[in-house]
Amino acid sequence: MYEIIEKRTLNPTIKLFVVKAPLVARRAEPGQFVMVRIHEKGERIPLTIADYNPGAGTVTIVVQEVGKTTALLGAMEPGDSLPDFLGPLGVPAELPTGGRVMCVGGGVGVAPVYPKAKAMFERGVEVISVIGARTAELLILEEEMRAVSRKLYVTTDDGSKGHHGFVTDIVDRLLREEGSYDEVIAVGPLVMMQAVARVTKPHGVKTWVSLNPIMVDGTGMCGACRVTVGGKTRFCCVDGPMFDGHEVDFEEAIRRARMYQEEETLAREQCRCGGEGYGG
Repeated sequence: MYEIIEKRTLNPTIKLFVVKAPLVARRAEPGQFVMVRIHEKGERIPLTIADYNPGAGTVTIVVQEVGKTTALLGAMEPGDSLPDFLGPLGVPAELPTGGRVMCVGGGVGVAPVYPKAKAMFERGVEVISVIGARTAELLILEEEMRAVSRKLYVTTDDGSKGHHGFVTDIVDRLLREEGSYDEVIAVGPLVMMQAVARVTKPHGVKTWVSLNPIMVDGTGMCGACRVTVGGKTRFCCVDGPMFDGHEVDFEEAIRRARMYQEEETLAREQCRCGGEGYGG
């Protein structure tokens, strides 16, 4: 069993948990994820490792409540335990040890961007970060990102904090005015990552995105997490989750991500009403 030792509410639908998982913490690297079950009859869900502390034996995950399982996980408290916490899974991010990198996080995507920015910052990379959300209330990990960035830009769709607009506005401006970026790392909603890749492509800047499609086992056996990258089928759990954003077929990924929206909504509503439900 994996005990939850700390919980923070980052915004009304996003919760942060620190979980006691010594073996996972010992081997975790930025870019990897874990497969979690909240009870023995529950489904497995993939969650990006948002931070890890090998000395303390802890792993940090950030959960956005979307369907039944994430809602139930979001309701758990310190002292509760998870029966399954499998990882670390996925290919660690190929992070540079020098130069200048722009880290872009949208919504809950700020959480998986953070360990990458932190690792590069500690190696001496010049990290410039751009984070955004629909409103100021929904921004997460702002101070954590500020601490690992030479400069942090904040955007909100409604203008309630920072730049009134999208993260791509700042990305485009920085690339046009400064130009000298070695890489861009973008994590967030698929449409956001697609937009960032479109902005960076004319500048010829290598752009990494992190994909989080439907997964069943997280070990490459089921094939549910397949995506098309560079015209070839890839599996996020064993080939990713990070891919070249200029080669990802985002239109296909977006269609597949929307396949079970109705079922997820139904499952969460049934959960609220005390029913069994299903879905993530």
